[in-house]
This record gives sequence, structure tokens and C-alpha cells, in this order.
Amino acid sequence: MAAAAVPTTNNNTTPHHVGSSSITSFYTDNDKKEPMRIPPKHLNIVWGGDSRYWKLPDDEESSAELKQVCWLEVTGSVKDTHADRQYEVGFHVSFTPDAFGWGGSPLYIMVKRGKDGKSVWKKKLLNPDQTKECDITVNTNTNPPTNDTKLYFGLYEVWSGKWKGGLKIHHAFIRQFL
Repeated sequence: MAAAAVPTTNNNTTPHHVGSSSITSFYTDNDKKEPMRIPPKHLNIVWGGDSRYWKLPDDEESSAELKQVCWLEVTGSVKDTHADRQYEVGFHVSFTPDAFGWGGSPLYIMVKRGKDGKSVWKKKLLNPDQTKECDITVNTNTNPPTNDTKLYFGLYEVWSGKWKGGLKIHHAFIRQFL
């Protein structure tokens, strides 16, 4: 998987980690199905700027580790995708051995094309006792068609109100369907 190389802009006046808003798709008309890899440091992570809640990576290869939150929201976007193509968007995740608060609390993944596009949601219930890495994915919806080439995506668990921890986000990814 090729990594997105973009600068991170984080502002210390907020408890949230602000990733990059300028990730550009590297897909061309003749590209293969190789996924575009987005490291956690380039994602927006609510409460990610506060070390009590998240352990964020310093480099492109390390994962972000959730210490504890009751509001999980990790988002990103990629510009210059092909408006007429479908994409699979996902997060590569795992749990630490001491993960907690996940019983009965599903993760939700969302993708939409364009700021005003229709969101496509998928619910995934994971077993926190399973520490193997896995992918959580959702596909874009091409109806209705739009000329907006920016994809927005996110990983959420904000509805249970439970404190949870031990989730590791290794990277997000986008795969273009040919």
C-alpha cells in the first residue's frame, strides 16, 4: 500500500488532533487496485490532542492508540478522486489485550462523496477479546452522481455514552474499483 505524504497541521489551542485536509488521491485512469494508505497522523481525531485520551504516532508507520474516550470520532478526506468511480474506504484496526467498554457497542464507518453528498453508513460489531488486526470497510454509493471529487469518511462510536479504550488504528485506506 502506498502512503499518503502530506503535512500535518495541528493547533495546540484545541484538544483535538487535526490531520491533513490536503490529501490528494494518487489514482489515475490506468491505476491498479492498490489501496491508498492514510497514516493515523493524517486523520482528524476528536480528543486526539490530549494525551490522557489518545497516544498518537510521531511517524508514518505507527498506529494511534485509544486510551479512553466516551466519544470516538476519527475522520478524514481525500480530494481529486474520480467522480464516476466507486471506492472502498476502510480502517485497519486491532484491540490491545486490555481493551474495555466495547461489549455491545458497535463501530460505525461512514463515507460520502462531496460535502453535500449522501452518507453511506455501515455498522460493525467487533470482539475486543480478538486482538488480531482487521479491516472495517464501506463502499461509496454512486447515486446520485456528482461532480464533487472529494471523499469524506469516518469511524465513530458516539451513541452509547460508554467509556471505552484499547482500540488501535493502524491506518485508513481507500481502494478504487476499476
